[in-house]
Amino acid sequence: MIKIDKKIVGYAVAQPDTEEKEARPDFKRESGGGDRAEVIRMHEKLERPEMLVGSTYKVKTPVSDHAMYVTINDIILNQGTEHEKRRPFEIFINSKNLDHYQWIVALTRIISAVFRKGGDVAFLVDELKAVFDPRGGYWQSGGRFMPSIIAELGYIVEKHLISIGMMSQPDLDDEQKKLIAEKRAEYEEGHKQQDAFSESEYPEGAQLCTKCNTAAVIMMDGCMTCLSCGDSKCG
Repeated sequence: MIKIDKKIVGYAVAQPDTEEKEARPDFKRESGGGDRAEVIRMHEKLERPEMLVGSTYKVKTPVSDHAMYVTINDIILNQGTEHEKRRPFEIFINSKNLDHYQWIVALTRIISAVFRKGGDVAFLVDELKAVFDPRGGYWQSGGRFMPSIIAELGYIVEKHLISIGMMSQPDLDDEQKKLIAEKRAEYEEGHKQQDAFSESEYPEGAQLCTKCNTAAVIMMDGCMTCLSCGDSKCG
């Protein structure tokens, strides 16, 4: 016990971590200097800059008279350093069609919150693409089937994540491309069919692939095979 025999004229609150903060070096963010740059990672407490870089995608579907415009804004982390990265920060959807206003607002807020949370946000692509409209989907030009408008938003998010380097472009290897090209040429030579998708880039008479939703499934060597994603019923 310490006895105080003088009048207290002032006080201060002890800070136990003061020495620890002073001992830790303060790394400045410099592009070409010798000091290390403090790496800033995506998290929900990161403040929004006054200006963001973004991309806008137009979505025109046969189920609506008005187009939708999807804007995804990105934040550039650690700009000017070796750790510079571009990450999605927020999403906006604009349309004259007010029938979908409520779910559009809810969806954009949820997706934006997931973007700002950071980490691997690629799972959103699979979740959105897995949504099916109970009234039925629609066909895009080129022979791709869209199960719902939400699924098309998933494809847009996927396209954007690929463009900024967060996802890799799904592609077949050289051997698969060569085999598909050979079988496609063989099929086109022996089959001359006419159907509703004659303007598609895939052979005439191709059926719908249940994996990639593209009318590109043909019979090759006694097995139904997709010329778009390589999926085969024979494994």
